[in-house]
Amino acid sequence: MKAFLFDMNGTMINDMGYHLDAWYKILTEDLGASLEREAVKKQMYGKNDELLIRIFGEGRFTADEMAELSVEKERRYQQTYKPHLELIAGLPAFLEKAYQQGIPMAIGSAAITFNVDFVLDNLNLRHYFKAIVSAESVQISKPHPETFLLAASLIGVQPADCIVFEDAPKGVEAAANAGMRCVVLTTMHTRDEFEGYSNIIAFADDYTTLDVDAL
Repeated sequence: MKAFLFDMNGTMINDMGYHLDAWYKILTEDLGASLEREAVKKQMYGKNDELLIRIFGEGRFTADEMAELSVEKERRYQQTYKPHLELIAGLPAFLEKAYQQGIPMAIGSAAITFNVDFVLDNLNLRHYFKAIVSAESVQISKPHPETFLLAASLIGVQPADCIVFEDAPKGVEAAANAGMRCVVLTTMHTRDEFEGYSNIIAFADDYTTLDVDAL
């Protein structure tokens, strides 16, 4: 029996454009960074404080200041995205079929718990997942494998028996580092951005073309 491990943003919900808008405005308008939108997009992986450190360097912000910026960014994101909150096409049926077949599922996301709860509770999804791994659950975020290895451990499945669903190259790299195969959702990145990753078993625009039994 294989397990399914899902990244969340861009993989279960198509919301990365809203995250990009929120980050771009905070980084450029509020904090004065000279960055184009594409440059901000490339920095959107891992934890929020890690993104701030990559852009501004160590020591620019205290831990409390980074925590405040993180919450403010997520508050803006949720405010603008909530009217559009929905699962990617085909995912409701995919989750239900996997659930009925007893396939263990977990979430392995770099999002903070505040955002994970926003999605799971507003869409009534929590019962599908045996474990939730968020930014606060790990010491080192993607592309380090800790997120997915912890998720596999929590549901009692060997890494080699897990299939990861991801939308970002760094997430695919994290799956590879964990010894897991990966299905890529091309919601935010194009196929050519995933060249060189040998653990990818499928690409999909959404879940309408993905079959639980085939995987």
